[in-house]
Amino acid sequence: MRFVYVMDPMCAWCYGFQPELEAFLSQHPSAQIEWIMGGLAPDNTEPMAQSLRETIASYWHQIEQRTQVSFNHDYWHQNTPYRSTYQACRAVIVAQNMRENSAEAMSKAIQSAYYQQATNPSLDATLAACAVSIGLEEASFLCLLNSPDTENQLQQHLVLTRQLQVSGFPALFYVTEENQAFALTLGYCQEEELTTRFNQILKAQ
Repeated sequence: MRFVYVMDPMCAWCYGFQPELEAFLSQHPSAQIEWIMGGLAPDNTEPMAQSLRETIASYWHQIEQRTQVSFNHDYWHQNTPYRSTYQACRAVIVAQNMRENSAEAMSKAIQSAYYQQATNPSLDATLAACAVSIGLEEASFLCLLNSPDTENQLQQHLVLTRQLQVSGFPALFYVTEENQAFALTLGYCQEEELTTRFNQILKAQ
């Protein structure tokens, strides 16, 4: 059994979805899950506009109301935010390359740094600290983070995201043995909805 999860570690709705994803996957402990970095926002060194800061900050409050997660809203006062998520996506790819099955751990470390500890995940220093927190070697991580090979892998992830016609995150797919992908969700939903859709797909096979 195989699932493909398209996400971005700096996507607040993906953070809100994580408990639902874990609850769903706990029902399928032998399943394989491939973490694909969808890439919310390309590299950008310009500070985020105030209007966009306010918009995203308001989303955090909405997500708290709908999900099981909480946010450290001090982030907006303690950092210079950037609308730039590709480096965090590269960090997850590097973690997976350095140690098998580390994509989830790295994604959760970045989410914790961003949403709980109010540190800036657009910065290499924050990402390196996340890597160390899950047991990866810092110098090797930083070397790979900015390597051409990692950039090529990110581009491959973005191509797959487009092929799956994903326009928003989180997106979870069930992939059959014939390599046919069925969407379980294209956006936030609860574990019960995932289970219902998955069972419907299995019955239709």
